[in-house]
Amino acid sequence: MLNVYAAKWCPHCTKTIEYLKTKQIEFKYIEIEEQPENIIQKIIEVNGGDDWVVPTLEFKGKWRIGKVFNEMELSFDLKQLGVK
Repeated sequence: MLNVYAAKWCPHCTKTIEYLKTKQIEFKYIEIEEQPENIIQKIIEVNGGDDWVVPTLEFKGKWRIGKVFNEMELSFDLKQLGVK
């Protein structure tokens, strides 16, 4: 299942989640600010080591770094991850 590390206050997260629902892609929403330190550190690592960035996506061990919402880019990246 696709894991979406996100924050309630993040507009790019909201748009990403709306896109996934529209495309009927199953996902698990994970509120980043409620995660233990080891999960937060993994998200920081995936995003270059400075800070966590959302929405960060993970599917079967493959990661998509946190990015601003862009429907075409998200669609491409999901295919690259093997989603759908």
